[in-house]
Amino acid sequence: MARFGDGLALGPDLSSAAVSAVEQALAPLSAAPDLVCVFISGDDPEEIAAAARRAALSAAPALMIGCSASGVIGGGRGVEDAGAVSAWAAVLPGARLEAFRLETLKAEDKLIVVGMPEGQDDDVVGLLLADPYSFPVDAFVERSDDALPGLALVGGLAEAGEHGDARLFVDGDVHEDGAVGVVIGGAVSAATVVSQGARPIGPDMVVTKADENVLYELAGVPALEKLEQIVLELPEEEQELAGSGLLIGVAMDEYADEHERGDFLVRGVVGADTDSGAIAIGDVVDVGRTVRFQVRDAGAAEEELSALLDRFDLAPVEGALLISCNGRGQAMFPDSDHDAKVLDRAFGPAGVGGFFAAGEIGPVAGRNHVHGFTASILAFGRAEDREGAGHPE
Repeated sequence: MARFGDGLALGPDLSSAAVSAVEQALAPLSAAPDLVCVFISGDDPEEIAAAARRAALSAAPALMIGCSASGVIGGGRGVEDAGAVSAWAAVLPGARLEAFRLETLKAEDKLIVVGMPEGQDDDVVGLLLADPYSFPVDAFVERSDDALPGLALVGGLAEAGEHGDARLFVDGDVHEDGAVGVVIGGAVSAATVVSQGARPIGPDMVVTKADENVLYELAGVPALEKLEQIVLELPEEEQELAGSGLLIGVAMDEYADEHERGDFLVRGVVGADTDSGAIAIGDVVDVGRTVRFQVRDAGAAEEELSALLDRFDLAPVEGALLISCNGRGQAMFPDSDHDAKVLDRAFGPAGVGGFFAAGEIGPVAGRNHVHGFTASILAFGRAEDREGAGHPE
């Protein structure tokens, strides 16, 4: 009998699929679960909400948390663009679970997030699921290290085709905005890993002129001109990769002699201005920081994820949550199963569940960030082997 289980059910009747997925996840457990996570992919937000309520009844009295998604992960596979429900259940003896619901309030000219539990000395990790339209997830996550020092956050953005379409579930309630989550503390052995799936191209460069998220000069050269120089020197295959999805990495350790794959916080290149020669990226970068352009590459993504899991610091892993970017799956690999299969090879018979997100949350180099094109993983080992959550070195 196991402490973790997962289930997957497909079909147009999402409520029936939700009950089936939860029953599958509970079947192998050695005791009643403490936490159940449910992720639902479907076209109708109200059908998703109804399915979530059915799942909560099936999971009771366990705490249930989850969200709508463009695709779900469970049963050793991924499913995208189809009606499906995945469920993941965990028996966590000695754990403290504190569910929360986050909302934003306007105070003069700024937003204030309310609802986050106060930090406790035995906090291990937080799971955070957010609506991409109504919740300031980037700012909240980036500042979480100051407000909740040492608390690793893992999670993702719910699927929302339009404002108001997302559905977030916590403890039997369904919400259309904000964020939900749970802080897990106590006797829990957990660790996190984020695989960014990008490969560096060109040289390291120092940012010599910038304003907020706009880079004007790299190594003393107009940023767009520098980018064009680098791309023109690449082999034809890599030029095609750069054309299909260019990224930029911000070095996490400024004092390292060299920066290679895995040494960067990877962000998107979101625009360029031919008149000023500037490049806009998906983050604020200060003058003096070291950056390097990156490309998305299926081979590099598989190598990095496999390498990170090979040196994972929990042995054995008994269960894991996998939040994979909706740009990975079948958009990057031959099918939707890729990341689930890599975890299956690395972790063996562990219970693994999760979803495809519109943005992933996870710590890199000890700080929480919102990512794109990543696989963010929260894994659990034996409670008696507790080391606390962290990013494996």
